[in-house]
Amino acid sequence: MTVHPLPFATYVDAIESETALFAEAVDGADLEAKVPSCPDWNLAHLTEHVGMVQRWFTKLLAEDTQERPASRDVETGLPLAPGQHPAWLLTGAAKARAVLDGLDSNRPMWTWGVDGRAQFWARRMLFETLVHRWDAELTVGKESVVDTTLAADGVDEYLVNMPHSWIFAPKTANLRGNGEVIAFHSTDTGEEWHVQLREDSFGLIPGGLPDATVKGTAVELLLFLVRRTTDLPYAGSRELYELWTANSEF
Repeated sequence: MTVHPLPFATYVDAIESETALFAEAVDGADLEAKVPSCPDWNLAHLTEHVGMVQRWFTKLLAEDTQERPASRDVETGLPLAPGQHPAWLLTGAAKARAVLDGLDSNRPMWTWGVDGRAQFWARRMLFETLVHRWDAELTVGKESVVDTTLAADGVDEYLVNMPHSWIFAPKTANLRGNGEVIAFHSTDTGEEWHVQLREDSFGLIPGGLPDATVKGTAVELLLFLVRRTTDLPYAGSRELYELWTANSEF
């Protein structure tokens, strides 16, 4: 298991750059186009989702939220006229940056994940944006380039938070076992994450002999974990691999 997260400033800068790439992808695009990797959404829905998530996370940070909010209401500026989506997306990212630039990333606050500090929301905002930027570029037929270091951190962020995602990912309750370990090995960075399935829970452990190992580049592993691809080579227990792929949707 590797040491993460990355420096806070890296997340702040990457949120801005990933949002710019997203806005570039949707600028002039057919917003009614279906998103292949999110089949219930068109490009407008995808863009609005990211912009609303960024605005909600920014509100939590600006208000120093200390307990689970009773409502997710936030001023979004929706609905938008045709052609306004890119600028609206960039406006939300600029508001996020204004809050993040003056933030103590170690400040305790409410989060739904294991990291009870403000940096949780910046890290989560980045990977919500990055993955959906990939979705947007897929939709418009543009080749996606994902930074390897960010991708490796995204793998870590996903696996760290996944055991706490049961409220909106109920199938993860099926990821139970008797101590079996599934490993995720990054072939280009050399990093490896080990997840143990226990009788009442699952989660990352420092190491151990895996019963199944999934291999790919850091980017391939991230896309596999977020279900943008379902076919990576693995070694070991087919049963464990299939249990994971059937129940790990975040």
